[in-house]
Amino acid sequence: MEVAFLISSIFIVLFALLALFDGFYLHILKYKLHNNRESRKEHLTHTIRALLFPCILYFLFLKQDSNVSFYIGMLIVVVDIIILGTDAYLEKDSRQFMGGLPRWEYILHLFVNGFHFSSIAVFLSLKLKLTDSEITIVSNFQHYQSYAIFNLIVSNLLPGAILIAIVHVFVSIPKTALIWNKLRLKLTCC
Repeated sequence: MEVAFLISSIFIVLFALLALFDGFYLHILKYKLHNNRESRKEHLTHTIRALLFPCILYFLFLKQDSNVSFYIGMLIVVVDIIILGTDAYLEKDSRQFMGGLPRWEYILHLFVNGFHFSSIAVFLSLKLKLTDSEITIVSNFQHYQSYAIFNLIVSNLLPGAILIAIVHVFVSIPKTALIWNKLRLKLTCC
């Protein structure tokens, strides 16, 4: 179990780093998907996923004292998968303004989502205990040293994930997107 928590920790950190590059730098700063009419639906899927990620961090990974929070976390993961499928479906039409999705960005998306769902899958292998007669939900990991590291990592990712979700919402609203675009121009011109 100790190794599994470390593996899940590595996957979630890799996901967070790549998602920050892809979702913030590429989608919002470089390509400005929120400003293109063709890519607004894609940006909406990114915004929904950006809102779901802090919820996954909290309900699935952090809140261990209740089976209800586990079920809420799993429901959020299922919704995330559905939104991911919608996002993938929209990308071909959404990226026509830039000649389509670059191949390297497509590969980046595979890694980002692979690390995201791998961190969840490894965590679920720890969270669910299978016996011959039942599946039980493990609610206490405090006796594992590597859980403390995992918990620290997830706790520290949560504020940044919330901030990125707020930025996605902020640029989704036309009036606040204008403020963002002006600020972005000031920051990039100097």
